[in-house]
Parts: sequence; structure tokens; C-alpha cells
Amino acid sequence: MNTSAPARVRPPREGQSKGQWLVDGTTPLNHNEEFKAEDNPLNVRDRIINVYAKEGFDSIPTDDLHGRFRWMGLYTQRRQDISGSRTASLGPDELSDKYFMLRVRIDGGAASTEQLRTIAQISIDFARDTADISDRQNIQLHWIRVEDMPEIWRRLESVGLITTEACGDCPRVVLGSPVAGIAADEIIDPTPVIDQIVERFIGDPDISNLPRKFKSAVTGHPSLDVVHEINDISLVGVVHPELGPGYDLWVGGGLSVAPRLAERLGVFVTEAQAPEVWHGVVRIFRDYGYRRLRNKARLKFLLAEWGPEKFRQVLQDEYLGYELPDGPPPAPAPYAGDHVGVHDQKDGRKFIGFAPTVGRVSGTILSQVADIAEAAGSQRVRFTPHQKILLLDVPGDEVAGVVEAMRELGLFADPSPFRRNTMACTGIQFCKLAFVDTKDTATATIAELENRLSDVKLELPITLNLNGCPNSCARIQTADIGLKGQILTGADGEPEFGYQVHLGGGLANSDREDPGLGRTVRGLKVSAEELPAYVERVVRSFVDSRDKGETFSAWAKRSDEQALR
Repeated sequence: MNTSAPARVRPPREGQSKGQWLVDGTTPLNHNEEFKAEDNPLNVRDRIINVYAKEGFDSIPTDDLHGRFRWMGLYTQRRQDISGSRTASLGPDELSDKYFMLRVRIDGGAASTEQLRTIAQISIDFARDTADISDRQNIQLHWIRVEDMPEIWRRLESVGLITTEACGDCPRVVLGSPVAGIAADEIIDPTPVIDQIVERFIGDPDISNLPRKFKSAVTGHPSLDVVHEINDISLVGVVHPELGPGYDLWVGGGLSVAPRLAERLGVFVTEAQAPEVWHGVVRIFRDYGYRRLRNKARLKFLLAEWGPEKFRQVLQDEYLGYELPDGPPPAPAPYAGDHVGVHDQKDGRKFIGFAPTVGRVSGTILSQVADIAEAAGSQRVRFTPHQKILLLDVPGDEVAGVVEAMRELGLFADPSPFRRNTMACTGIQFCKLAFVDTKDTATATIAELENRLSDVKLELPITLNLNGCPNSCARIQTADIGLKGQILTGADGEPEFGYQVHLGGGLANSDREDPGLGRTVRGLKVSAEELPAYVERVVRSFVDSRDKGETFSAWAKRSDEQALR
């Protein structure tokens, strides 16, 4: 099954250096490569603790501030007085405030209530009560001062949490099935593989200087709940007819301005082999990835040149030293992988999935979630790649009370279709790359759509993803309705928030066997103010003209442009 996006990703031209270490040598070809070569970014932690936390923000040199700090999960956040119309014209120093976004790394999305309460108190004490659940299973805090980082790290590490390599050109958080180890229909528990990867390789200076970010995912659940098609590497649970449960290997996925869906290498990976196979793919990226141009430095560009057959051969011959057997592909997902609602665990207890509105919570809310879980006898929570939160190990007779208590916090086990299926990135409120607001726009749009479409029954969900810039942190190309932020000119001639519309994308799930990228309609852009009316219009057009059982994605791809406006 070839799921790559044809003609969307092109490898560099022949005859010029691509910056591949094992082909062109290790001489840095741009400033990003220079600062990584001069000093391993992992070393910046000591300077943060011993120098910058004592001397303050103004003591931080540029290469640490806008470069190496990322390896510790820290990005400068956007100045609050910079409009979206100025995003593209200003440099990082002009855009940056003297505060940071801090990304707390939660591999596999798995946290104890003690860890959750620790994050919550850090949010309250140091982050103005901010907290967002990202679509990478992390928690992001804002308004962080460098002076507070030693105490923040002390608190996080006291409960087994880290921020190491939460950002940067390195192996970032490992996505994992949120129901790992508990789901009654699980194929294989990915927890041992995720734990080994984190323990053995995260913070390893040998693989901390990669060409760009490296995104990983591991699941053993049949719902395919880790968006495996858009990661640099994914291990997806399958059952080999002779070797039993293990993993199918996918590589080379990624979105942003040059989207490409991952491809299967066609191999079967046992649980014992999985950490080494992961390590092998990372080192291929380190050694052969393109470093000359940042916009060509993701693994997907190497895969576009090599193809899956060569990639498999290099992995086996140069990095593993043995051949991997052929293996089966994963079966189509039997149901949605966001895990919202009440579900059975294999031990007889329940797990409950809750939808916050576009991932936005707070330290106060997270602290109350920990209280609710513990009052019901649970000490485990999970975050999902769909900006959801799960409470595990809930006794059956506690379910109703937990659901109601969480509802009072704005966390719904039975959300409306658009509250459940809308995602949004950080947006202009804090992100230096964004042109437009996303979180507040999405929240207002959801509320209005709940009224406007209250009479419409959707047998299948319609996903709505909002992104503040072209980088697709909110996966706009794989949504039914994806919205890429840009500045439009209003009727009064003034700039206003707006979005370019992508339609008909989606990842493999219970409604579609194969993933695909959305289409754009020439000139189709909507302002933030017009967004609810546009979504209502296109949804009603779909309801009126769809074929029986047809998904929104299939309808959007076959419809003429007029029906989509």
C-alpha cells in the first residue's frame, strides 16, 4: 500500500552538496549546523541553571536563546503587542518576549496523578495558570521566566518528568497509545518499547544533533491511535502469522509546507528488536539526512529520494546487521482512536476519555482532574494525540460521578461533534510563527456551530483543524476541513484574521482505509468572523448532496468547487 503524496516532496538536485554527513562530510553548511557543531545543545542546561537563571534574560546569547534552549523544551514566546501582519517581516529578537513556552515531555502520554498535580502547581506558581494539551501528548506552559527554570526542573524531576529534547533537532516525545496496557482489544502493549527508547536514547549526545526534528510513535491498539502516517517513524501493532504480535514499520511522514505521508517498509519488528530498529532509523537520519537547507532537512525528503526498498536495505545492512522478515500491514481501524467516552479495560474497570475545548486547560483544572481521579480510586491519566485526556482504572460504580465532575470543569465524555473533533495549535497568542488567532477563534466557532447545526445529524464526524501558520502543527492537511492561518484584507481595507481552506484530508481510521491529503479550492479563503457561517454552509451542502454512507472527505474530493464555497 503506497500512501505517499505524489509530487509533493522533491529531493534536492543532483550535483550539489546536501549536507549528508556520510556523503558530503560534516562541515556545517548553515548557521543552525554551526551552532550545533560548536557546542552540543544538551550542554545548555548547565548554563541555564548556573548562569542565565542568576543573571536573567538579557544575559542569554542568541545561539542559546533561539537555538539550544529548544533542546530543553524552551521557546521564547511571542510579544503580546506584535500583530499577525508583522509576523513575516520581523526577526526572532523583535518577535520574542522575555518569557518562554515550556514543553513538558510526556512520552506515551502517560502520567500519574502525582505528576499531573506537579505540572498543575508549576502552572499556577510560574506560568500564570496556563496549560495546553498538545497534539503530541505534551503539556505546554507559557509565561515561564528563565530565573524559575532550576526550581521547575527540580519539581518535575522529583516526580520523574523531564523537558529534555522536548523541542529541537533531536528525537522528540514518543507518541504512544493512550490505552497502552489496559485496552481489552490491544494487540501488543507498546509501553516496554517506549520506556526503553526513552531510557536508552533520550539525552544521548550521539543522536542529539539531527538535521531537523524527529517524531516517533508506537501503538499496539487496533484503532491506530497515534497518527502513524505523519511521523518520521511509527511502529504499529500487528500479528505476524508465524511470529505472533509485533510491529509494522513506517517511515518518512510529515506535514508542514511539503506534506508527505509515511510509507511502510514492509518489515515485521519484534518487541525485542523495536528499540534497536528505532535507533537505526534515527541514525540513518543523522548520517544521511539533508542538512544544507532547513526546508529540506526532514526524513521525508530522504525517503522521497531513496524509496522504501533502499531505506530498508540500508537499515538492515548498515545499522542492524541482520534482515527483518516481511510482515503484514495493520488492519483498518474498527473505530475512532480518540478514545472519548466510557470504555472497558481488560481488568474489568473503565477508562473514560474527555474532550477539553481545543486542548486548552489550566493548572487549576489539571489539579482538579487529579483530585477527581484519586477520589474515584484512580492514579493514572493519559493524554492523546487528539488533545484529549483519559482517566484510567475507574470502577464502574464511580463512572457517573466522574463524568459529571469533569463536565463541571469543561471536560466532556459526550461532547458535541465539533467540540470532539476540532483541534487548534497555539496560534498568535504565544507563537512567533503565527499570523492569526486559533484557540479563541476555534472555541467561538464550536459554540456557534453547536447552535447553527443543532438540527443536523452527522452519522460520521467531520474534523475541523485550525493552524496559525503554514507549519501544520494542528495537521490541517489531514482534516476534513483544515484551516491555514493568514492575514486577509477586510472590506474596510484593514488586515484581519483569515484562513486558507483545505478540504477532504484524513488519516486511516474507522471511516477510511487509506489516508490522504486534503485539496485546496482556488481562492477559497474565509475570515475568522465568517468561519462559522462557512462551516455551516459546507456541512449543509454535504448533507444535502452526499451519497448514502459517503464520508465528508470522499464528498469533498468529488464535488465541484461551487459546492465547497
